[in-house]
Parts: sequence; structure tokens; C-alpha cells
Amino acid sequence: MMNVTESESYYDHLEQMNTQELLTKINQEDHKVAAAVSKQLTNVAFFVEAAFECLSSGGRLFYIGAGTSGRLGVLDASECPPTFGVDEDQVVGIIAGGDSALRVAKEGAEDDIYLAWRELLSYEISEKDIVLGISSSGRTPYVLGGIAACKAAGIKTGVLVCNPESPLLEAADIAIEVVVGPEFISGSTRMKAGTAQKMVLNMISTCIMVKLGKVRGNKMVDMKLSNNKLRNRAKQMLIDELNITGEEAEGLLEIHGSVRIALDHAKNKGATKAT
Repeated sequence: MMNVTESESYYDHLEQMNTQELLTKINQEDHKVAAAVSKQLTNVAFFVEAAFECLSSGGRLFYIGAGTSGRLGVLDASECPPTFGVDEDQVVGIIAGGDSALRVAKEGAEDDIYLAWRELLSYEISEKDIVLGISSSGRTPYVLGGIAACKAAGIKTGVLVCNPESPLLEAADIAIEVVVGPEFISGSTRMKAGTAQKMVLNMISTCIMVKLGKVRGNKMVDMKLSNNKLRNRAKQMLIDELNITGEEAEGLLEIHGSVRIALDHAKNKGATKAT
């Protein structure tokens, strides 16, 4: 098995570089990430379609991972409710060691081959759901055990890895293999591998939500109006779409509490008047 994520960096004597040199070299490596992701778009599409089918039928999308991979899964899942207005249990991120591991590494959690399945069972996971295992190395025991248990239970699975020929590729139904090469600091997969995973997760959740109808045109019409920034954005959407004043837009939001509902109400009201 090739172990690219642990291979030697192309650069050495980093401590002798000045700030500009360090930044330039890191940036040079970062440029390679999008190209590596582009080679896997077909497999990303396979997973998006499978996940969309599950969510359309009342199922859920689960991300499982350890360390940086787990944190990125939790991050992507946590951004779906405020951005797209979906229920908090529709996209779920699970990290080895629990939520406390988001801030402080939980020693040994990623080596427990049974832990992910136990955590998935606490959500009453079923064949209606789909699970994406995230692992830079492609051999994290926590993820391997979870994916294997899901497959044995007839649950659809996918994996997102950054090593070629890794055990996880064989374990899952759909494999997304984004090989970004050695890290700037040897083995530091929070860098290019983490960036690649973030890009793919953005693609997956965004495409699924667009296909579920959570976006209209290019606007987040179902976003939760949880702060002033989002409320101002919502107001501007209504101003632009309905050609109304800011005061009128604010009034619609006060009444309906949602851009989508406000737009639909205003347009239906206009159609009724026209007839």
C-alpha cells in the first residue's frame, strides 16, 4: 500500500526559510489541491447522487472521521442547518472521541475499531441512511470499523481518502480518492489533505442541498435568520427580487420569518391581484 500522506516533504530545512519563503512554498503546494480534486469529480458525483436519493427518501447523511478529518465532517454538517434550513439530524458529523475531541485530541479514540459503529447505533442508523468515512490515510481503524459495520448492515457507504490503494477504498461502495501528494511538513495532513477534504465536503453538501431545492436561483432562501448579517442578507434578497423598499422587506420577514415563504406569499398575492 502506498502511503503518500506520510511521505517525505519536497522541502527541507524549513526552519532556515524566512516568512515569505515559507508562505510561497506552502502556497505552491496548495495550488495542487484543486487539480487533485478535479480528477475525482465523477466519484464525488456518484456519492452526491446516492446521498440525494437517501435524503429524498427520509434518510440521513452521516460523516465519520478522526482528528482533522472528523473535525471537517462535523464542521460541514453543522453548517447545513443555518445555511439551508434543514433539520439538525439530516446531516450528522461524528468525530472519534466525541465533541470534546473537536478541541482536544482524544488519545486512542481513532484506534477503536468498534467505536464508530456504536456511535452510529446511538442515532438508530438504518438502511435508509448513508455514511461517508473521512480519513486522509485511508486506514484509520475508527473509520474502517464503522464502514465495515455499515456495509454488513446493508447501509450505503462512501469514503473520502488521500492515499492510493488504501484499505478503505475496498471497504466502501463509493470511493473518493484525492491524492494531493506529500505535505509541506511531512505527515501534517491538516494541510493539503485537510484542504482537499474541505473542498469535497463543500461540494457534497452544497450539491445535495441544491438538488433538494434548498437554493433558489443562487440564493439561500431557506437560511435561518439567526443574526443581523443573515437578516440583512435576507432583506436584500427580498428588495432585489420583489423591487420593494427595505422597510417593506423587513415587514415581510417579521410576518413570515423566511425568505422563501415571504417570496412565495408576495408572488402569490401578485398573481391573485393580476387575475
